[in-house]
Amino acid sequence: MTMYKAPLDDMRFVLHDLFRAEATLTPLAGGEGHTRDLLDAVLEEAARFNEQVLAPLNASGDAEGCHFDKATATVTTPKGFKEAYRTYVEGGWAGLTMPEAMGGQALPEVVGVAMKEMLDSANLAWGNYPLLSQGAAHALQLHGDDWQKEVFLKPMVEGRWCGSMCLTEPQAGSDLGLLKTRAEPGADGSYRLTGTKIFITAGEHDLTENIVHLVLARLPDAPAGSRGISLFVVPKFKVARDGSMGERNAVAAGAIEHKMGIHGSPTCVMNFDGAEGWLIGQPHKGLFGMFTMMNAARLAVGVQGIGLAERGLQNSLNYARERLQGRALSGPAYPDKPADPLVVHPDVRRMLLTQRAIVEGGRALMLYAALQLDVEERAADEAARAKAGELVAFLIPIVKGVLTELAQESVKEAVQVYGGHGYIAENGVEQFVRDARIITLYEGTTGIQAMDLLGRKIMQLKGTGFRHFLEEIGGFCQQHAGDAALGEFIAPLSKAAREWQALTMAVAERAQANPEELGAAAVDYLYYAGYVALAYMWARSVA
Repeated sequence: MTMYKAPLDDMRFVLHDLFRAEATLTPLAGGEGHTRDLLDAVLEEAARFNEQVLAPLNASGDAEGCHFDKATATVTTPKGFKEAYRTYVEGGWAGLTMPEAMGGQALPEVVGVAMKEMLDSANLAWGNYPLLSQGAAHALQLHGDDWQKEVFLKPMVEGRWCGSMCLTEPQAGSDLGLLKTRAEPGADGSYRLTGTKIFITAGEHDLTENIVHLVLARLPDAPAGSRGISLFVVPKFKVARDGSMGERNAVAAGAIEHKMGIHGSPTCVMNFDGAEGWLIGQPHKGLFGMFTMMNAARLAVGVQGIGLAERGLQNSLNYARERLQGRALSGPAYPDKPADPLVVHPDVRRMLLTQRAIVEGGRALMLYAALQLDVEERAADEAARAKAGELVAFLIPIVKGVLTELAQESVKEAVQVYGGHGYIAENGVEQFVRDARIITLYEGTTGIQAMDLLGRKIMQLKGTGFRHFLEEIGGFCQQHAGDAALGEFIAPLSKAAREWQALTMAVAERAQANPEELGAAAVDYLYYAGYVALAYMWARSVA
């Protein structure tokens, strides 16, 4: 059994000492009350919920898994999950960052991300239920009609209903232009959707009375490829325009996957057999809504990586302090004991420090991105909103791609600290490795994040966000150039930033001459971008 203690002091350091969050948030629209005292109070309540309610269910939920009843096409979640969800809703967490007009608390996104890190450390599988629901809710908020927001979004914000994202099909993974699910218009303005979706997280469960599926499908007159995709809202139980629930809709789970990890989270095959749905936004413009969901999910998955890495660090550090094995190379550190604790050994300290560097740098990077989201959504100045939005778009593939890959390294080192005991299920850390493996895959693999960063954010969008970020790093280095105490950080960071700029120009030139160069260089480019971004966060933390 592993333990979890929310790292509140570390989170406060990043929010208040590193980024001066109060000074950024309070001038924003609706941010007058977002003071340090409020942020700290919310984080303390979040810590209690995650430590006391979710963390104790992590191992048991993994061992039990979800149960699928083929006869009724229903999923039962592990023992305690439903009660934990009720506590989550009663605490107001479901609508933490959603607008007050929809029943939410309108707290800043940076607080939502900090809460999510705790949630993912406590119980990653359980956290998948609100993760997908929040992505679907955000898409409805931005793209739904007024009646759809009233009827579908409000119950999701309240937590009475959950949401899911139904994108992938058996023959269409990341290439959504190949999807075949069709939507036939009805006389009443609704549509009938028919097709099969796979890998649908929380597509069916027993936590809420209704599940709101956001589904990509094609209209009869749809153009071929991704230009012919539309987005629909399809509830598990039919919903009238007045919000009243009706009979079961023609959508059901056909199976749940048997997976390497996240056993407490059902990954469903969803069958739509003429299910009633409603168009969101304009016909053939579903990709706009999809990217809204996808970007929210990609940031959230990067947070999952840091959540897992944090819990792995906590447990391997405790183990290294308590486990007696061997003697320090310089002589007994604890001569009154039969052996010294593992932490005295240099290689063990290397593994622990590797984990700490990943966690602390990654946490700073994801909270930095979340603060930019708040500026983008709430700043009065249009130029400030535009710049923040460009920064967020640039950083999301780095947060998702790099932090999830580093999470693999971090939890691997946690197991290594335990030695053979780390491989044994009863000690709990092997679960982190199994749970972490999926996060580099879903919401776009690392290669897809790399292509998004290099192909779209650098090449197609002319590197706008890249220039903003590089200018910020340059300004930081210039500001601290004469600080002798920071010399060992500033000089390497400045050099890395210059090399990053030169690398970007070189890769772009080669890609223009030969597009295959883009794919060949993308992942290495992503890793280098992550290295510089984390180096910047580490340097800021020291400054």
